[in-house]
Formats: sequence, structure tokens, C-alpha cells
Amino acid sequence: MRVFVYLCLGAMVMFLAFWAYRENYETQEALRQVETLQGEIGELRTSIRVQEAEWAYLNRPNRLRELTELNFERLELMPLAPQHFGSLEQVAYPELPELGEITETIELRGELPNDEGSIQSTLSTGGQP
Repeated sequence: MRVFVYLCLGAMVMFLAFWAYRENYETQEALRQVETLQGEIGELRTSIRVQEAEWAYLNRPNRLRELTELNFERLELMPLAPQHFGSLEQVAYPELPELGEITETIELRGELPNDEGSIQSTLSTGGQP
């Protein structure tokens, strides 16, 4: 019986050693993947910063003004001025629909906060607390 217990314990130790060995290599592979991904993220962030700098450089007001002047005949773009914008009074808002009178009431049950911030229990008809 003692031999059987020793064999079982030896098998368990070998199984656990194999499991730990496998987990160790899987963990190392996962760490390598994380490092690779972090490197890619860093490169992409650098690329984004470069593109933002290029965008800011290409959208300089003086450069855009010169381009519009050079291509005025082809594009027919006019420089912006304050008089090109309208005022709020010139905006045509749609007509609001007429709402009918409220004829039906509903029954409320529950708790409503009062002005002091505490909650009062109400049971009302017609909207009266």
C-alpha cells in the first residue's frame, strides 16, 4: 500500500512539474506578445503625433490663404469675412405645433422629493400631492 501511495505522489509531482513548466512557457510567450504590442502602440502614437504636426503645418492660415489666391480662378474661393455670416434673427425656425389642452389626469404612486430634499410618500389624483 505504501508503494502505491508513493507512486501516486510521484505521479502527481511529475504532473504538477509538467503543468508548471507549460504554464511558465505560456506566460513567457504572453509577455513577449505584450512587449510586441506595446512597441507597436508606441510606434503608432509616434506616427499619430507626426501626422498631427503635418496637419497643423499644412493647415496654417497663411499657407491656405496663399493657396486660395493661387487657385482663385479655378476654385473661386472667397476669403472669409465677418459680413459673410448671418445673425440669429435670420435663421428660419420651424413653427411649433399647437398642443391641445390637458384633459386627462393620471394617478401617481410612489415617493417624490420635496423642496427640502427629503422624500415624501404620495398617492395623488390629478397631480395633487
